[in-house]
Amino acid sequence: MEKTKRISKPFVIFAFVVTIFPAIFIQKALAEGVSPDEAKQLRDEVREMFYHAFDGYMNHAFPLDELRPLTCTGEDTLGGYALTLIDSLDMLALLGDRERFATSVEWIGNNLRFDIVRAVLSVNKTVSVFETTIRILGGLLSAHLIASDYATGMKIPSYDDQLLHLCEDLAQRLLPAFDTPTGARNLYDCINTKIKEFLLDLSIYCMELMKLKARHNLSVTSTAGGGTLTLEFGVLSRLTNDPVFEQVTKNAVHGIWARRSKLNLVGAHINVFTGEWTQKDAGIGTSIDSYYEYLLKAYLLFGDEEYLFIFQEAYRAAMHYLYNDPWYVEVNMDSAAIVWPLFNSLQAFWPGLQVLAGDIDPAVRTHTAFFSVWKRYGFTPEGFNLATLSVQHGQKSYPLRPELMESTYWLYKATRDPRYLDAGRDMVASLQYGARCPCGYCHISDVEFHKQEDHMESFFLSETVKYLWLLFDLAAGPDNLVENGPYKYIFSTEGHLLPATPEISLVREHCSYFGAFCKSNDVRHESRTSADPQETNDTRFHRSWDPISYSSDPTSHESFSISGLIKGLCPGLTHGQKFGISYLAATDTAHEDETTNQQETTVVQSHSVVVVSNPNVEHSQSNDNNDQANVQD
Repeated sequence: MEKTKRISKPFVIFAFVVTIFPAIFIQKALAEGVSPDEAKQLRDEVREMFYHAFDGYMNHAFPLDELRPLTCTGEDTLGGYALTLIDSLDMLALLGDRERFATSVEWIGNNLRFDIVRAVLSVNKTVSVFETTIRILGGLLSAHLIASDYATGMKIPSYDDQLLHLCEDLAQRLLPAFDTPTGARNLYDCINTKIKEFLLDLSIYCMELMKLKARHNLSVTSTAGGGTLTLEFGVLSRLTNDPVFEQVTKNAVHGIWARRSKLNLVGAHINVFTGEWTQKDAGIGTSIDSYYEYLLKAYLLFGDEEYLFIFQEAYRAAMHYLYNDPWYVEVNMDSAAIVWPLFNSLQAFWPGLQVLAGDIDPAVRTHTAFFSVWKRYGFTPEGFNLATLSVQHGQKSYPLRPELMESTYWLYKATRDPRYLDAGRDMVASLQYGARCPCGYCHISDVEFHKQEDHMESFFLSETVKYLWLLFDLAAGPDNLVENGPYKYIFSTEGHLLPATPEISLVREHCSYFGAFCKSNDVRHESRTSADPQETNDTRFHRSWDPISYSSDPTSHESFSISGLIKGLCPGLTHGQKFGISYLAATDTAHEDETTNQQETTVVQSHSVVVVSNPNVEHSQSNDNNDQANVQD
């Protein structure tokens, strides 16, 4: 049934309200432009914000997990793993703080040990595989990749892969979580059952498990929780040459996607043992957000086109059923009937993801709408009701979330529009005047009254200030790993830097770029390229998906000789070509391909980031069927 036939009179009223709502606040959002000198001042101010919070944690909370910034104390929230320090490591590297980066890496390598059972007892709750993966595993992996590589400029001479060994140990302890019929992880198996490794009294352990089972529905996971592990586990597989980590997380993605509705929508929560959806609300925010994010980013980092196929289908469905320009709503995954006309703060990552996908225009409009909510309150509440234009009851808090800053950074990177610097300046002002506390930055428990709460999530340091600092550093003339470093970086959902090194991104290829990494002799890393081996060094693009360079200079690759960059056998178009690691396609061939797919691709400005897609393109039925068959195989 066509979407227009489902729209009721109440929704027409709602649609009218949310369409005019941004205009109410856009006039207030206009500000004087940020000059280059002010951009430098703001960059330095954000640096000071980071150190105010980081030093507050180190002085008053370390080695506990997180800081209580009002009372200048600490608390364990994830198991007692010095969480905030781990989450801050790559930010220290970005800031060029060699001494603190090296000291922190050394301490963690010498002192950190993982004991999931004791962690459960210490925090008196289940230890989330999702949070442990994105915060601890991701933070350790990012720091390892920086500390072990001379090309980053932050190589630690005495470092001997200690963090990588910790990552492998932690991931091994989390593997039982994926032993379910759907492949998605579950909270019950977040607890490592190898009791003999921990010298813990068995009766206490079993008693705690019984309490946990009674307190939680341990068979249910969120879509985001089950499908947002591929980057960290995939990188670990490629660094350790052990495919099991990558495979279990890919199985989890398959398990969720295989149970999508006929509309290609996924719900919010699923029973990992029965495969039944326990909450069928489909959206782009709470409980689902990073599932979409990791589909695209796993393709960009690993070059596995299966993730791309799933993302294309999922993104097309989201834009068709959830997008009510410029807002997004939640609908029933089976009928597409509207469930919630609600903006929740986790949706704010979406414009940034659209930049990565090259869909800039809707990203600009949606960011404007989301930022208008920030302007109204000084922060974004967890929920904002689009029908009543008021804060959703019970969702008045702002826990220092980074998603709006993230999208602001990506949109400025793609467009260089000064409005995003103005937005960043307003965000800094709000945090400084509303959230700054004696020892760090506080949660805001009520955005209408700016009431502070004695808690500071570790992601404030790993994401919120990181994206603000990157925004102003980019405007001031970038001098950091991300913009000027040796690699292109993919950001994890926790903001950790995962580089597209040959070891990670080209590990399955049969060719070596610039004489770089090649593992063609490793049988576990044979190429998955499906093209005819006779078609070597071909420059065909995947249908409706056109790569563009990260470089802001579209001519930066013109002087390169194709034959001079590639060694060995490269069947079909390689991931290196798609991602811009080696070179863009030859002009004539690219033009020929562009002509073939002229109605299916939309090229954006040279500042856009990775790939371009038109989500409104309607593929032929045969192509859709082929894509779905490839996904489900």
